[in-house]
Amino acid sequence: MNSAKSSALRLSFFYAAIFFIMGVLLPYWPVWLQSRGLNAQEIGLALAATFLVRVAANPLVGHIVDRRGDRRRPLIFLVIGSFFAYGLFAVTDGFWALLAVTVVSAGFFSSLMPIADNLAIITAIERNLDYGRIRLWGSLAFIAAVAAGGQFLGGRIDLVLWAILALHVIALAGGVWLPDVERPINKPILPPITLLLRSRIFGLFLVATGMLQASHMVYYGFATIHWQAAGLSGTVIGGLWAVGVIAEVVLFAVSNRAVTALGPVGLLIAAGCGGVVRWLTLAVSVDPLVLGVAQTLHAATFGAMHLGAMHFINRGSPTGMSARAQALYSSTTAGLVAGLGMVASGYLYESWFGAAFLFMAAASGVGALACIALARRWDGGAIK
Repeated sequence: MNSAKSSALRLSFFYAAIFFIMGVLLPYWPVWLQSRGLNAQEIGLALAATFLVRVAANPLVGHIVDRRGDRRRPLIFLVIGSFFAYGLFAVTDGFWALLAVTVVSAGFFSSLMPIADNLAIITAIERNLDYGRIRLWGSLAFIAAVAAGGQFLGGRIDLVLWAILALHVIALAGGVWLPDVERPINKPILPPITLLLRSRIFGLFLVATGMLQASHMVYYGFATIHWQAAGLSGTVIGGLWAVGVIAEVVLFAVSNRAVTALGPVGLLIAAGCGGVVRWLTLAVSVDPLVLGVAQTLHAATFGAMHLGAMHFINRGSPTGMSARAQALYSSTTAGLVAGLGMVASGYLYESWFGAAFLFMAAASGVGALACIALARRWDGGAIK
């Protein structure tokens, strides 16, 4: 096996391991929290903490990675830290204690993805690989985890935590096996992050992707609870989550063609438009067939958003700032904005139930408009 294929295989395995964990966390962690006595507002706050902690953790980790130059060893450290942090949930009870452990565990786990994405896209470009085809193995693993969870965890919510811990061991093996890229620092002082923070183009990118990400919060936090209340079985709910990710996998399989055809910002616009349709549908229906069709739009709302964001960061990041740009994107878009959106989602769902998805449709619409404004400003090159 040549070096490029070996790198693709090892990156794919690590993505699969991490997304096995996420395939348990996203659909079933809110239900696990509910089983520990938390109400909808408390669940929303606990889930929001997993996003808000990224505001501090991700830029810090990104800065350390840019200074070190390597990616593999920091990823191994983060997996180990995440394992021990999640282990604390086994001996924790009560909302405030659970919230404190949530902050610690999310600090480690949430920092994994931006560094893994940064490693993967750099490796893909250097070794002429298709990033989307590497990333899709994470999505396939997510599908497998959700499907297995529907079969085995739906009636045994107490097993959710133990499944997460066991899957961390697999992720650690994947981290040890990862390829690495070295980004030696030639200058004694790195370019200041204010170069990104002062950029109107990067700021507009963060606003656009922040709204697109925030539009998923009711879905991530309360879709499973909402569908359970509507009488859908665990198998059906698992299937609905899986349909969305299958659609995402299809997009990732043709990612190079999608990026060539639409460009990074075109993909982001597609994500916003798809979100308006998807969330409006989820607001008005709990019919499994209708939901199944709407779930295919996950290819747009998440898949196109992710591809567009990754390629925007790769093309737009100033030299020596790719890890920090990735971390700043993650901490803002998937951290601050998503966290505030998750806090709001708890209150929205408690007051509006399924109609809370209407607010998510509005967020997608705002995101689409911001993407159109970004398309008019960005010339496709590095931010200066």
